[in-house]
Amino acid sequence: MAETRRIQLEGAPVTVSYEGGTLVADDGRVIPADEAVHLPPVEPTKILAVHLNYQSRVDEFMTKLPTAPTYFHKPTTSLNAHGGDVVRPPRCNYLNFEGEIAIVIGKECRNVSRADAGRYIAGYTIANDYGLHDFRDTDAGSMLRVKGSDTLCPLGPGLVTDWDFRDKQIRTLVNDEVRQVASTSEMKWDMHYLLADLARTITLLPGDVILSGTPAGSRPVDPGDVVSVEVEGLGVLSNTIVEGVTPVSEEVGAQPSDSEEVRSTALGGDWEFRGIRAPVGPGSRHYESEVEQ
Repeated sequence: MAETRRIQLEGAPVTVSYEGGTLVADDGRVIPADEAVHLPPVEPTKILAVHLNYQSRVDEFMTKLPTAPTYFHKPTTSLNAHGGDVVRPPRCNYLNFEGEIAIVIGKECRNVSRADAGRYIAGYTIANDYGLHDFRDTDAGSMLRVKGSDTLCPLGPGLVTDWDFRDKQIRTLVNDEVRQVASTSEMKWDMHYLLADLARTITLLPGDVILSGTPAGSRPVDPGDVVSVEVEGLGVLSNTIVEGVTPVSEEVGAQPSDSEEVRSTALGGDWEFRGIRAPVGPGSRHYESEVEQ
């Protein structure tokens, strides 16, 4: 396997190789990885994401998978990077993490077979498909603001080639405490299937990203929390949650809401059966609100 990263170096974006904790530029400059300002490892023209894929997530929501995958679209303006701040806007309480694996397209493809799909993959990176569920009542179909708001798509830290996605562990930690853990063997539709399915009618271009789904355990996080996604063989993607400065305008559009639909999605599909209380206000520790039975 080989890993490349994109960092900001002397004010310019530079692609570097990751070699044992250091980053090496083509001109020989060496930068400690933990001191670098990371950029998203790729520059996609589009980011496509599958809804449900992991069996534990399906079980958590007490539902069943459709006969074929369904998808949504995250705008490229939602892109973020390893070490970047993820913004929770004022008046919003339900910003959920979703640790995922991202497929990166290597060459233009359309209408390719599942058997040939691997030839069109440049590599893989880690993603955190954050969701701002305060807007779920209005955007549940498109997921536009829920999943597409600024900073809600961190990718990184690097692009890893020749990585075998089969039977790999994925974990999400909040402040060093494990919140999600699963294996890719739990996925209903693997990476090659997702690519071949989307490419039937959509031309995928180099750098484009496909998010492959998240396991059970996604919950809201608060400003100050550090969220890390670990994937076996891909490294660790870490981000800090911060409170936004600019409030969501009350002049136009639907407003953040706190409905049963919002809560049941943000707090887990069986929240009311497990005795989970609604948050009491900004800063509440949502994932610690489960009452004793």
